[in-house]
Amino acid sequence: MSDQSFKIFVVEDDDWYRKLLVHTLELNPDHSVKAFADGESMLKELKEKPQLVTLDFRLPDYSGSDLFDKIKAYDPSIEVIIISEQQDIETAINLLKKGAYDYLTKTDDIRDRLIHVLNKLDKNKKLEARVESLQEEVEKKYEFATNIIGQSAGIKRVFNLIDKAIKTNITVMITGETGTGKEVVAKSIHYNGKQKTKPFVPLNMSAIPKDLVESELFGHEKGSFTGATGKHIGKFEQAQGGTLFLDEIGEMDISLQAKLLRALQEKEITRVGGSSPIKVNCRVIVATHRNLQQEVKNGNFREDLYYRLFGLPLELPPLRERDKDVIILAKHFAETFAHENDEELKSFSKEAFQKLMNYPFPGNIRELKSIVELAMVMADGTEILPDDITFAQKDVLSDILTEEMSMREYQMRIIHSYLKKYNDDIKMVADKLDIGQSTIYRLLKEEKESSQ
Repeated sequence: MSDQSFKIFVVEDDDWYRKLLVHTLELNPDHSVKAFADGESMLKELKEKPQLVTLDFRLPDYSGSDLFDKIKAYDPSIEVIIISEQQDIETAINLLKKGAYDYLTKTDDIRDRLIHVLNKLDKNKKLEARVESLQEEVEKKYEFATNIIGQSAGIKRVFNLIDKAIKTNITVMITGETGTGKEVVAKSIHYNGKQKTKPFVPLNMSAIPKDLVESELFGHEKGSFTGATGKHIGKFEQAQGGTLFLDEIGEMDISLQAKLLRALQEKEITRVGGSSPIKVNCRVIVATHRNLQQEVKNGNFREDLYYRLFGLPLELPPLRERDKDVIILAKHFAETFAHENDEELKSFSKEAFQKLMNYPFPGNIRELKSIVELAMVMADGTEILPDDITFAQKDVLSDILTEEMSMREYQMRIIHSYLKKYNDDIKMVADKLDIGQSTIYRLLKEEKESSQ
């Protein structure tokens, strides 16, 4: 018998009926069947972990209800099929309500019905196994220590904060420039936390027309507005027990922010066009590339909502501040591209790596991935050379020169861009711009005084 056989216990005190059930079940070579004439002897063998027990409702030592309870108390995953006389049907139905898989009455066609039920159970078990396998694949995919790649000090701080986030249900606010991997971090928190078996429901606030946001968040009832041809379940309800990820929360219209605040505070929502409040329970993770504190000052974001969402702040560093993570990520994207396209992996020349290191990556990780994939296509040999690397974005200075400003404003914009790029290292910026450090300090001081 295969180790993968489906193990079944048959509990039946009638000798003839017990042999009938065993014979019927053993017609399938994948079934491993063991028979018992009473409940006590079966309970002693539960350590063998059967996947199914067919249970005669009337036994000499146990009632069907008591034996059912003991089986489920030992292992809730064991399925139980009740075999009963016609007069036991009402009691059997009560057992169905308690979790029995099915019940069969002792009639002439029981063999056919038993085979039918077993086929249905087998399909359900295979589906459950596939769902469990997919869940494990998703969890493995979002193991943050392997999915979020890098060794820089900035990314190590991110690892530390993710580790704190997955141990609690605290609201998490992820900030960072576009392309830094905010959704990847949100999924890593979800699939490594307590909610990992529940839904992860993302909603990008910037991708939804203003007049549809409320319906997407809270759902709507049929006929609540033109085009509402049926009831719609919103993201809050879809995320029940799991995680609701609100990406680009800074783009949310201020007129809807009060309703979001109420939903978060009261843990209940009301569908558009509905009147009955619906209790919701999900973790909330938000992300934005905007400075929400500044948005509050500008009157674009509610202060009370900001503090309600603040929770655990997790800022993702831009790629230009992650030093040699650029090289680590470039190698990773090249390996992934080669694997997915069944191509030979190409290495980077030293000069190609240097070209990547000197580029500021305004599009961050997302841009690096695109650049590496294009380089893999463009490279003729087994090595990626500098000419194979194409940057689609303009450099910082080119972008600055497209605006009309005074010479002093041009100076300060350039200085601030370089300070941001080189982590406020004034000596390095002075070297790059070929000016004295004292000049930079003087210009920054004058700028501060003029703004006061």
